[in-house]
Amino acid sequence: VQLVESGGGSVQAGGSLRLSCAAPRSTLGYYAVGWFRQAPGKDREGIACINAGDDTPYYRDSTKGRFTISRDQAKKTVYLQMTSLKSEDTADYYCAAAVGGSRSCRLSAGGYDAWGRGTRVSVSS
Repeated sequence: VQLVESGGGSVQAGGSLRLSCAAPRSTLGYYAVGWFRQAPGKDREGIACINAGDDTPYYRDSTKGRFTISRDQAKKTVYLQMTSLKSEDTADYYCAAAVGGSRSCRLSAGGYDAWGRGTRVSVSS
């Protein structure tokens, strides 16, 4: 499963961005999908994920109320709408799919076996 992220960029604090995770040759709806990020000098952390099937979303506490994950089955794309961005949101953002794993998503990297190359988000204060 090939995943391609897009939508990153530079924005001022308080601004918004929408990231996309596309799977042009796969039925992404079959899989749980997670969004992760890695800031310079820090470990990768899961920030949002969405179940396969029922599309139930889950969020890291630091992103609840600001980020929204959603899935468009027809477009084979999972989105991450980010609002009220803060400087601490600056990171490389990755999406991942649990192709061979559970249909229930998780915010830890284990269980995800397909990863995109990432898109960079920079938030200036």
